Amino acid sequence: MQDNARPVEFARLLQDIWGDLQNPAVLWQIGALVGCLLLGWLIQRRALRRAAAAQGAEGQAYSAARRFGEHGMKRVIFPLSALLLVVMTRAVLVRYHNASLLDLAVPLLASLALIRFVVFTLRQAVGRSSWLGAFERVFASLAWLVVALHIVGWLPEVIEGLESVSVTLGSQKLSLWTLLLGTAMVMLTVLVAMWAGGALERRLAAAAGLDSNVRVVLTRVLRALLLVIAVLIALPMVGINLTTLSVFGGALGVGLGFGLQKIAANYVSGFILLLDRSLRIGNLIRVGNERGVVKEINTRYTVIRAANGVESIVPNETLVASVVQNETFTDSLVSLPLNFQVAYDADVEQAMRILETVAQLQPRVLQTPAPQAFLVDFGDNGINLRLSCWIGDPAAGTLGITSAINIEVWRRFKAEGIGIPFPQREVRLLPPLPELPLSAPVTTATPPSSAGDAQEVRKGGLAAPGGFA
Repeated sequence: MQDNARPVEFARLLQDIWGDLQNPAVLWQIGALVGCLLLGWLIQRRALRRAAAAQGAEGQAYSAARRFGEHGMKRVIFPLSALLLVVMTRAVLVRYHNASLLDLAVPLLASLALIRFVVFTLRQAVGRSSWLGAFERVFASLAWLVVALHIVGWLPEVIEGLESVSVTLGSQKLSLWTLLLGTAMVMLTVLVAMWAGGALERRLAAAAGLDSNVRVVLTRVLRALLLVIAVLIALPMVGINLTTLSVFGGALGVGLGFGLQKIAANYVSGFILLLDRSLRIGNLIRVGNERGVVKEINTRYTVIRAANGVESIVPNETLVASVVQNETFTDSLVSLPLNFQVAYDADVEQAMRILETVAQLQPRVLQTPAPQAFLVDFGDNGINLRLSCWIGDPAAGTLGITSAINIEVWRRFKAEGIGIPFPQREVRLLPPLPELPLSAPVTTATPPSSAGDAQEVRKGGLAAPGGFA
């Protein structure tokens, strides 16, 4: 009986509103409703400004519960303020005029506040970085639109109009209403799946002794499985036969197989990298011309941050199919070779001792293994020496320590009188050749009569071998 009474009540309310619209006194209701909405918007704006100013003045992070409460209130300040003002205005206006328009505004504003808070709660449950955050207003508006149509009693007519627009796929008839309902069910089940995935991720993060790469792989695989299961459950719930979509799924699979081979290879390579644990977050690697620290390992690409702050996005297929130099795979010890050259008249043994002493005084240079100096070869300009030292923090870069060692070596060499050679070039200016007379007779020799004797051809006092002028 109550279910039948509610449509009759809303129908009577709509009739009263239509009757009020024929009366000029309805302008009082319209003006009051617009004033309440405007005041509600101003209250929301002022409250948001005061909250931002208070947060900036305190300058400290809020707890999760307080942050949830504040962000939740930001979304319901406007509808609750407007609802309170409409209720107060209706109580005053009903004494002098009909307030049917305000009576309709009360459930609409109440449902708007409830839907906004529910959608916000779902967003927080799924995850703050979820895609739901970008479409929160859209989802809330669509849900409120459906509730508003139900309140005013227009929802059955809208559903009937949507069902009249249909398309036949094989033996399955799909209407526009069925597609919209299927989309809504898929979104709802996807939200539940993402919430379950977030709960599983928190459980895995708290598991002790589980490798970080394995944790990431399990989390992504479980989320993907939950999303697939959610879609497979949602579509049959609205009457969509999955076999109808098998043909389109097969064609889509073939198209993806040919057109997205590289992307699929990157995803597979990403799982390989995460499973075989050849790369970890924080490793210092070199691949091709890129050298840096691994910051992120995603399923499609890996982010490498160089020493100059530039982040390179490397496809995972490149990391699997090419040679990768991992400088911190088993440990972080890296050899740092530095080349020097001294003059031939310098004391080589003393120069080598200076190199080892300078390296030992550097705080970043490890004492075990100890720095060593070597005589590499004898160059064109001097004797080539090499200093080999080890560092344990290659991610901090090598330019700074190389510069510090070079400066100190230069100072020690200068103080000990050890010269550092440099290339020298000698330029000699030769006197010009004497000029030859041009009026000398030309003598042409006959071809040689015997082998081994070459004849000369003289022309203008110049001789050319071979018998040709």
